[in-house]
Amino acid sequence: MTGEGMIDAITVMHDRSNGLGGGFAGYGIYPHYKDFYAFHLFYDSVNAQEETEAFLKKHFEIVYCSGIQTRKLPTVKDEPIIFRYFLAPLPQKLANSHLDEREYVARCVMRINSQTEGAYVFSSGKNMGIFKGVGYPEDIGRFYRLEEYEGYAWTCHGRYPTNTPGWWGGAHPFGLLDFSIVHNGEISSYDANRRYMEMFGYKCTLQTDTEVITYIIDYLVRKKGLTLNEVAHVIAASFWSTIARKDDVAREQETLLRRMFPSMLVTGPFSIIVGYDGGLMALGDRLKLRSMVCAEKGDRAYISSEESAIRKIEPVLDKIFAPAGGEPVIYELYNKEECGQ
Repeated sequence: MTGEGMIDAITVMHDRSNGLGGGFAGYGIYPHYKDFYAFHLFYDSVNAQEETEAFLKKHFEIVYCSGIQTRKLPTVKDEPIIFRYFLAPLPQKLANSHLDEREYVARCVMRINSQTEGAYVFSSGKNMGIFKGVGYPEDIGRFYRLEEYEGYAWTCHGRYPTNTPGWWGGAHPFGLLDFSIVHNGEISSYDANRRYMEMFGYKCTLQTDTEVITYIIDYLVRKKGLTLNEVAHVIAASFWSTIARKDDVAREQETLLRRMFPSMLVTGPFSIIVGYDGGLMALGDRLKLRSMVCAEKGDRAYISSEESAIRKIEPVLDKIFAPAGGEPVIYELYNKEECGQ
């Protein structure tokens, strides 16, 4: 699927944004470089770019790099320098770090974002890429020429910031390695979640609450080995009274998860879509305070805040439903080889 359909769909929901943030993530878009980490970076200055590239050369083989191709639009202004790098960790550096490869890459991302002034890594996975900026999402999609990219899965987001600034790094999706997150709502537990995640080396530097959800999911899946279903029951854990009414197996599992990871419970109204290299997950808060619609047609799945956006792409559907609060809906890629995975 090209990015054109996503641009059409998000255009229907124009009034959910205010022009201060829009973005997309595409999976399977870099088949010729699928074995390399694709870093997308914003730079505020040439000096920030030079400092960052010196750091990258010390830690990675730069297989290819270039500015990300864009088109000028009157509605997209004040864009930073936007560059793309395809990277492989230097074997000796990786060996000397005593880290596994993904942890090595994640730490390099955190190092740039927290210590290099004016440089922001906003995408760092393999065979995927995030494209975002300040503007309405349909304009951001056209700015990045997303109709020229093809992928097996896409997410997109239109932002209406209330408590945090609208700036290029603060637009959604947020990503780390192969995970990308788009989020509708507000996280009232942000400070508690952020302080806890920073104990494990994560740095929340992008001035919005959604960033911490990305790091929680990365930590639970990559470092603790949880499934996405288990992650959902940490982030949007059921109330104790609800858990008490479940069957023995579910009650035991959810009780264990709540007790093991209490500081990763995300409170407040939210619905999120998680993109990863094997599919998509939809998850809303346990009280269902934000809208979420899922639909299916043949071998394709759709998730949206509004049914109208899905109908724009697929007018006739096989199935459409609203997930229960706190219950994940996970769509997995059934043939990774066909999609270059």
